[in-house]
Amino acid sequence: MAKKEEKKLTLEEKLGALEETIKGLEAEDVSLEDSFSLYQKGMNLLKDCNAEIDYVEKQVQILNEQGETIGELQ
Repeated sequence: MAKKEEKKLTLEEKLGALEETIKGLEAEDVSLEDSFSLYQKGMNLLKDCNAEIDYVEKQVQILNEQGETIGELQ
């Protein structure tokens, strides 16, 4: 059976999910196991956000005189 394709989140959606994860970590009634799971999720989201921001920053730095990038944003 084919693996179900996951929807790729936008940067804004990832940041929103990161914010919700932080709220979950700040909850008073969160267990240690849930805290660890939320922490892992948050770190993965943060890594993805940073990678996406770094990619866009590099694309902005290589803009040529006509305002076009070398290569395409994915």
